[in-house]
Formats: sequence, C-alpha cells, structure tokens
Amino acid sequence: MPSLPRPLADAARTALIGRVRATFNDQSRGEAPVMRSDDALFPGDSVIARVHGDVTTMMVGGIAALLMQMLHPAVLAGVWDHSNFRTDMLGRLRRTARFIAITTYADAASAEAAIDRVRRIHAKVSGTLPDSTPYRADDPASLAWVHACEALCFLDAWIAHGEPDMSIADQERYFEEAAVVPRALGADPVPTTRAGMLAFVNDMRPALRVDHRTRDVARRVIEAPSRTLAERPVQRLAVQAGIDLLPDWARAMHGLRRSGIARPVVAGGIDAVAGALRWAFRTRTA
Repeated sequence: MPSLPRPLADAARTALIGRVRATFNDQSRGEAPVMRSDDALFPGDSVIARVHGDVTTMMVGGIAALLMQMLHPAVLAGVWDHSNFRTDMLGRLRRTARFIAITTYADAASAEAAIDRVRRIHAKVSGTLPDSTPYRADDPASLAWVHACEALCFLDAWIAHGEPDMSIADQERYFEEAAVVPRALGADPVPTTRAGMLAFVNDMRPALRVDHRTRDVARRVIEAPSRTLAERPVQRLAVQAGIDLLPDWARAMHGLRRSGIARPVVAGGIDAVAGALRWAFRTRTA
C-alpha cells in the first residue's frame, strides 16, 4: 500500500475495514466480527489460523470450493431443495464464512455450539435425487466431499496469493488441523494429507454430475450482483481467480475457461486487493 499522510491512511483503513465487516457480518442481526480467543480450538500460531485469516484468499478459495462442491449431486440437492441460496446468496455465504471464523478463532465453547447447531440442521435435511436416489445432508461421504473441496481450495488460494513458498510441512499440518471440524460434523473419510485428499477427490469423480441445476447455481455464483458498483471489479477478479484455481477436470465439467493470457492481470489484481486488505487490518504500530 502506498505511503499516505496519517489522516488519509486512517480514513482509508477505516473505510476498507468497514466494507469488509459489512460484507461478512449481518449488521441488521447485530453480528459483530469474530475475535480471536486464547481458548480457541486452534492456537494462534496454527497453520489453519494463518490460512483462514486472509479475507481475499478465503474469498477466492471459497468460490472455487463452491464450484467443486455443487458437482456432487447430493450436495447440490441439499442446496437446491432446502436452502435459500438462490434468493439470498450473500446470506448463505455469510453464514458459511461465520461458521469457519467461529470454529477457527472463537472460544472452544462457541465453536462446539456452532458445530452442534450445524449437525442439528443437517439431521433435518433429506430428500430424493432426480434418479430416485435418497440423500441426507449428514451423509458422511457427502460431508467429506464438502470438506475436501474447501480444504484444498482454501489452502491452494493461500499458496497462490498469500504464501507461495509455503513449506510442504506446513501444508500437511493444515490438512491435519483442518480435519478437526469435519470429523466433529460426522464427515468420513477425512484425509489428513494432500495425497490422501487428492486420492479421495479422485475416487469421488465418477459420482459427479452436471445438470440444469448445477448450471443455474454456478451462474448465480459467477454472476452474483455486487453490493456496490465499486466492488464489481474486485468480485470479477475473485471469480476468475477461483475458476483458475479449479482442477482442469472440474473446470471442464462446468464449461469454464482459465484466464489464459490475462492470468497475470487476474493474479496481479487479486494480489493488489489482498495487499490492501492486509494493510487495512494490520495493527498500526505508530
């Protein structure tokens, strides 16, 4: 971030922080940002705390994870049949982001309460796929698929736009730490290595499908209306960066394309946004 006079820097910092907090916290419901607790499920120096603490890379990784998750028929059906995602996408994304924040940073009691609440919701969600196959939201394999998409995409977005020289040891530690919450939710299997995660994803590929519902939900993710005109370019960059992050086979199933020769522009734009937000949230020392 370029050097600015203190009053201008403070005003810019306040504006950026306010915009982010308004996006990820439903202020009409009195939601406040989740603060880091010394009694969290993960210590402050954990890899998962480092990865999940970056707004921009979590947004990019979240877009990629959503596009992967909806390729699973049962996961898509749960969203289609029982969610208001199509009419209130921001609300659904806020709830997901808040769950991740609470289980990563809040005190252990709050994290466990959030996990119990999600388990109760999942227990009530069930239905039948178009081919008459029954599904349940608390199915261990479906939960494992959701987790695998998130863990791989969150970490790879962080590596791509936050820590390109991240050690293999820290990457593996992330998968170990990230296994705690999905296990508590009932997911199975929950691989704790990248190799195991990729093997699980590969095993799941024959069950993945694309139909009109997949295309409809994907379109809503990709073309989601921005809250303000100023946010539109950032949203477009994040969406394309998320698409670039997808495995080739997942991108092909969606009929999407890499940014190609524009890739440096997309990556550079995301890196600039990430840098601005990191600057805004960095504690001022002078």
